[in-house]
Amino acid sequence: MQSRIEALVAQVSEIIVGKEDAIRLAVACLLARGHLLIEDVPGVGKTTLSHALARSLGLNFRRIQFTSDLLPADILGNSIFDREQQRFVFHAGPIFSQVVLIDEVNRATPKTQSALLEAMEENHVTIDGASHVLPVPFFVMATQNPQHQVGTFPLPESQLDRFLMRLELGVPSRSAERTMLLGLERRDLVRDLKPVLEGEALREIQTAVRGVHTSAALLDYLQDVLEGSRRRHRTGLSPRAGLALLRASQAWAFMQRRDMVLPEDLQAVGVAVMAHRLGEDFETTAEGGRALAQSLLRETAVA
Repeated sequence: MQSRIEALVAQVSEIIVGKEDAIRLAVACLLARGHLLIEDVPGVGKTTLSHALARSLGLNFRRIQFTSDLLPADILGNSIFDREQQRFVFHAGPIFSQVVLIDEVNRATPKTQSALLEAMEENHVTIDGASHVLPVPFFVMATQNPQHQVGTFPLPESQLDRFLMRLELGVPSRSAERTMLLGLERRDLVRDLKPVLEGEALREIQTAVRGVHTSAALLDYLQDVLEGSRRRHRTGLSPRAGLALLRASQAWAFMQRRDMVLPEDLQAVGVAVMAHRLGEDFETTAEGGRALAQSLLRETAVA
């Protein structure tokens, strides 16, 4: 199984050059059955990374471009009256796909953003009182621009909490940028990608990840981190954040070919899981959230 994961990482790394750490975190998010938020300035490869992952997974894929005039029904679908059947028939929206790329999620209004909450948390949506189950696996990748840019609507804390991880790509190193400048167009490379991890294999790996052992000592360390956040932040990390940190740590340990979680696994994923939950309120900036997450991991003693 790990060889398939390494093949996935290697293929995506050929497209997004010099960002293997971010790619590994994105894959860990997928294996942990979480959803991924990628935030950065335009032009650093957020959408390209999402496309490369989707094509490499061999799953049903839809892209939704969020804009200020987008409505919830444009995402979820709606019921339309069928004259032949003399009844309303539900027409599914683009959210009914295994991999959904939401481009520039913070360009849409809060009403439209909130349409994602039920889908991301419960893997189904409710339309006109009827519940509609989403495909399995279901993986949302969203990109967003920094909030200081014109025309953005900040994601509320409840929406941010639905994302297991938030990543930042940043500009590439000088050598990686030279490779990109001299190489083929990234869009052409993405178009030629072949699936390396099919749906059934992915579900098997996700099940195996949940079976990675977590010792009592590791859980003590995780809870110490959670309690430390609650002492140092207005609200601190919620129990759901603790579950997210545990699942991501299991996925990272699995990718390292281990059958139990070690503290370094939790530390490897900790900032990506915690920072956006600690740095998006009126007291703390996004950068402050990253700094707080780093200090929590650095200062919490390992038993």
